[in-house]
Amino acid sequence: MFSAFTNSLKIPELRSRIFYTLALLFVARVGAHIPLPGIDPHPLQEFFRNQSGGAGGALVGLYNMFTGGALVKGAVCALGIMPYISASIIFQLMTAVVPTLSRLQQEGDVGRQKLTQYTRYATVFICLVQGTLLILALENPGRLFPGYDVGVYGNIVMVGRTGFLITSVIYMTAGTLLLMWLGEQITQRGIGNGVSLLITVGILSDIPGAAAATYRLFNAPAGVDRLGLPQAVLMILLFITVTMGIIMVVQGQRKIPVQYAKRVVGNKVMGGQSSFLPLKVNYSGVMPVIFASAILLFPQQIFSQLGAAFNIKFLSEFASNLLRGNWVYYAGYTILILFFSYFWVSVMFKPIQIADDLKKYGGYIPGVRPGEPTAQFLDFIMTRLTLAGAIFLTIIAVMPDVLLFELKVPPRIAYFFGGTGMLITVGVILDTMRQVETFLLQRHYDGFLKKGRIRSRNPNTAGAIGEAADMKTVGKLWLAVGSLLLIGIVAGLINYLHAS
Repeated sequence: MFSAFTNSLKIPELRSRIFYTLALLFVARVGAHIPLPGIDPHPLQEFFRNQSGGAGGALVGLYNMFTGGALVKGAVCALGIMPYISASIIFQLMTAVVPTLSRLQQEGDVGRQKLTQYTRYATVFICLVQGTLLILALENPGRLFPGYDVGVYGNIVMVGRTGFLITSVIYMTAGTLLLMWLGEQITQRGIGNGVSLLITVGILSDIPGAAAATYRLFNAPAGVDRLGLPQAVLMILLFITVTMGIIMVVQGQRKIPVQYAKRVVGNKVMGGQSSFLPLKVNYSGVMPVIFASAILLFPQQIFSQLGAAFNIKFLSEFASNLLRGNWVYYAGYTILILFFSYFWVSVMFKPIQIADDLKKYGGYIPGVRPGEPTAQFLDFIMTRLTLAGAIFLTIIAVMPDVLLFELKVPPRIAYFFGGTGMLITVGVILDTMRQVETFLLQRHYDGFLKKGRIRSRNPNTAGAIGEAADMKTVGKLWLAVGSLLLIGIVAGLINYLHAS
């Protein structure tokens, strides 16, 4: 595996893509640390630091994780890349119900460019709306962050209202558009999916803080609750088990055998080979968890505000039952994950279209008649795979809450043992490694897995000699990257320890 990382720097094109990606990710992280003019982020950071991981502000905490901490810092990239993702999801779902958008999707590159243009326009609109609401909420932080007391923590906005509102919304919209452009550039000229990498790097940016919190958790002074060696071993084993389970389910697929009949095209006999149709166990990815988390918190906020405004005890109690740690919350969470898993599959997975394509190209599933029976068979298989994937998503999504409320693990540590962030991180890393491995195999190098891969070429060949000469600078490149990484980790730890 380590030789694969070394080999990735032997290929000039892959090496340039890797360093190009790292450079743009660095620019994105800089934007997450530049505060908006007129905002003092220290009161908000102090408020979040004092939170014990309860349900108050859970939606804000989830959004802050996706922005890589930019929301709490009051940065120009406080909206993150989420408006662009929201616009993309909206248009992706609308293509299934709006005939005009569906025709655009089927028109090839021209249609996809039109959809991309519409998605960018929608991103600007969403940024303007979300940015305005966020600035108005920061002026009255108690509405957005339950439990925030201005008398205790202080004001977040330090300047006048009108001019600050206009300029801040423009800055945050420009920050989101910059992240959108960086993500597209990484996808085209770098390695991996740019938007997914931006989210993943934002999630992983909290590793220094989580490491410092873990150190304090196991080295707390006498008289303070702390964990011992057995709990540490248990947490390490749990982390490994959860990671392995996510990898297995994300990579897991049901291979449906497909047989192609022989066809005579001119003077050639085509077809006759066997193949398979891969059906993923977790077809919907992490989207059901995101939708369920967002939608479940809306009624809680509405009922709590109505109960407080009209002094209705029933609504207040029902809103408190919808908070994390209550069985009503987890029951609704499970139902919503199941619903959105099947909804996403019903929108994105088209068994009738797949059956028609197989019939058009002379393919059929052994034991199943072509046409409508094939579509029913694929729908039957996908329905059961979706159930297994939804149950797995529910277990992974609830895992941080088990550590948070049962074992009293700090939230920034618990979130690395499951949940939305862990699913996104593992999925993006696997996808990026798959793309790097494709480059390596094209140049006759071993990938990350040696079994079944093409072995490296003879070192005495001319190509290998040229690549060996090109490797003279690899050591210096690795030293530079390692030095920058070490400096970043040390700076993050020092900054976190100083702030705490």
